[in-house]
Amino acid sequence: MAKNPEKDEISGAHTTGHEWDGIKELNKPSPRWWLVVFVCAIIYAFGYWFFFPSWPAPGGNLRGSLGWTEHRELAKEQKEIDALQAKYRDKIHKLTLKQIKNDRDMYEFAKDGGAAAFRQNCTVCHGSGAQGGKGFPNLNDDDWLWGGKLEDIYTTIKNGVRTGFPEARTSQMPAFGKDGILTNDQIEDVAEYVQKLHEGNKTEKTPVYERGKTIFATNCSVCHGANGEGSQKVGAPRLNDDIWLYGGDKATIINTITYAPSGVMPTWGRRISDDTIKELTIYVHSLGGGE
Repeated sequence: MAKNPEKDEISGAHTTGHEWDGIKELNKPSPRWWLVVFVCAIIYAFGYWFFFPSWPAPGGNLRGSLGWTEHRELAKEQKEIDALQAKYRDKIHKLTLKQIKNDRDMYEFAKDGGAAAFRQNCTVCHGSGAQGGKGFPNLNDDDWLWGGKLEDIYTTIKNGVRTGFPEARTSQMPAFGKDGILTNDQIEDVAEYVQKLHEGNKTEKTPVYERGKTIFATNCSVCHGANGEGSQKVGAPRLNDDIWLYGGDKATIINTITYAPSGVMPTWGRRISDDTIKELTIYVHSLGGGE
């Protein structure tokens, strides 16, 4: 380490007098702008400590003269959001479903609210994308058990299906095999016919198909229609397309005819507000299959 500082020939700056392995340290002060920023940062820090929560202290931390907290800030922002939403919620309460659909701003508000309500209440059965599952209808297609118009969807959501409440939609397919209405051979025949209904005139008219057609006309057409077109009045699904609630393979169709499984949808009118049901109706109708 050098005893005395010297002037560097290249930079023209004096050294600090320190030297390590032949390397000398120049004595160059920090730039003035850096010192100004550093001092301002210190001043800002003291100001922050004075106004906002900072250092730990007995009972928590220094609260600052403004008394600011994240909880208070969140409550303030939520209050502002609630105030903005209030005028829309008042309109949701007063307007009909058709009026909401024809008002662009109200429609978007209701659809967003319905999407949030759907995530909270409906995804466990219908899936996060409303794609449904075995025994739970897909809400994106255009097959509707009880109707896909706004009023139909509203009534289904509000009243539910097979819940035991008087207002609920109710229908029950006979368990043709379990209750001994049809024999196993007859069930296989009608299953063959039902499985090929969506093929229309292209279907090969085999003896099994013809026997199944006769059995269908006698036992099933009263609900599902003469050509398997279904009936929204009694919640009987269409059978002449390729959309299936429980599955379209022959084994599943046989099981359905034999045991007649039936799902239950909650009576949401007893659980959530009517305004939320309106929003859910708008959202479900908007998914693509609404009539």
